[in-house]
Amino acid sequence: MTATYRQPGVVLTDRRFTVPLDHDDPAGETIELYAREVVAGDKAHQNLPWLVYLQGGPGFGANRFVGKQSWLGRALKEYRVLLLDQRGTGHSTPANRQTLPLRGGPAEQADYLAHFRADAIVRDCEAIRDRVTGGARWTVLGQSFGGFCTVNYLSRAPEGLTAAVITGGLPSLDAHADEVYRAAYPRIERKVAAHYARYPQDIERARRIADHLLSHEVTLPNGYRLTVEAFQSLGIVLGGSEGSHRLHYLLEDAFVRTPQGTALSDAFQEQAQGLLSYASHPLYALVHEATYGQDERPTAWSAERVRAEYPQFDAAKTLTGDGPLLFTGESIHPWMFDCDPALRPLRETAELLAARTDWQPLYDPARLATNKVPVAAAVYHDDMYVDTTHALETARTIRGLRTWVTDEFEHDGVRAGGPRVLDRLLALTRDEA
Repeated sequence: MTATYRQPGVVLTDRRFTVPLDHDDPAGETIELYAREVVAGDKAHQNLPWLVYLQGGPGFGANRFVGKQSWLGRALKEYRVLLLDQRGTGHSTPANRQTLPLRGGPAEQADYLAHFRADAIVRDCEAIRDRVTGGARWTVLGQSFGGFCTVNYLSRAPEGLTAAVITGGLPSLDAHADEVYRAAYPRIERKVAAHYARYPQDIERARRIADHLLSHEVTLPNGYRLTVEAFQSLGIVLGGSEGSHRLHYLLEDAFVRTPQGTALSDAFQEQAQGLLSYASHPLYALVHEATYGQDERPTAWSAERVRAEYPQFDAAKTLTGDGPLLFTGESIHPWMFDCDPALRPLRETAELLAARTDWQPLYDPARLATNKVPVAAAVYHDDMYVDTTHALETARTIRGLRTWVTDEFEHDGVRAGGPRVLDRLLALTRDEA
């Protein structure tokens, strides 16, 4: 049953669709997709073009906006917007520790999750487009991993698109995961250095917390084992517009005095578990490295292997001297499946995905070189999550793509910059058209 309801200034409609799990086997198993249609209240009865939004991740459902927040307000001036929960996220047949055992054991779960990459998401979009638009093409807005999906869309089904807008999400077309992380660790190190330059008092605070974790076993209230590596991974926030400030406030509240001695404060633990837990987005951990799989080479816990090439990230070695502790971020490691109670039951499934050798190419450089769809992409200078050099190499490969390279925003620019970012990029697609 379709439900329509209102929020300030907008009309929302819940949409549900049935699509094949494997689009190469349309008569086989199916899954359900959920999407939320949004239209401005004063345009609810108008025949508007459509914009479909593909969220970053992988593993996150579409934004749950209230009214015309962020970029949505700009989009609603001329579009009906479809906020799609990509397969396995939100209300779209969610995949997590509670639901995946319905598939069977780890081998069956891994085979199932192999169908949750960008190519399947794009085929979902094409499967539902006729039912949404009546056959008309639509504009796609892809944020981060949603941009990876958008490049796949341009490779696979450009005939479904009026235009494409990408924010912080131009992937390398051919880099193995190892190459991605060899580019990532120096970039993360620069972000950490910039944080300490802004907040030099955090150098000693971070070292003190790391030292405490090396000599104490700490379990957070939700059951998460807070190791020093887990603490370092809190650096993932440094890729956001307010991330450095968030990390600073977290570190300054770390310790309290108790009858048993100094301990990590409840406030620190509560914030840390909220940042570290994958309970709300386990697919991020499960298929993150699989987003880079495009040939017969396994990803094989790439981020963990490549990290060993950068000994400056070793906390124990750092604490033997007086240097600053380096944080990490935007990387998935096998220890996460031991520390996080939301991931522990899925450890073997993750191992099987990491060993998989049958990944298919996600992008078609030849087709992208003859692209006719107007495309604009925001590329954020020294983006922590998506390598700028890789992004610009890809931009040069896609015929007609217009880039906006900026250091005004971090990776979350479409959220932080909202209407202004989307307006700039839509204008670029029209200049190209």
